[in-house]
Amino acid sequence: MTDLFLSQLTDVFRIGLIVALVFTMRRTMAATGTIVPLAAGIVFVAVIIPATRPAVVPLWQAVAVGIVANAVILAAVMAVWTLVSRLRR
Repeated sequence: MTDLFLSQLTDVFRIGLIVALVFTMRRTMAATGTIVPLAAGIVFVAVIIPATRPAVVPLWQAVAVGIVANAVILAAVMAVWTLVSRLRR
């Protein structure tokens, strides 16, 4: 399980999708808010990546670990985004 988590944390495709999710959320924040798009995006990425790749573990395990990994990546991306935003001012 730890290997699966670490491999998902370092998946470049997953990181890119989460960065794009944050960028899109920031651009549409006035119309859609923040929590719902981020939660839906985390679940979407967690389901779509294991569903399109060969199965190493059962789908439900890959999705469950993917949700946790996506949340960790999202927290890091949001922290960097907030830091950059504050330094710009």
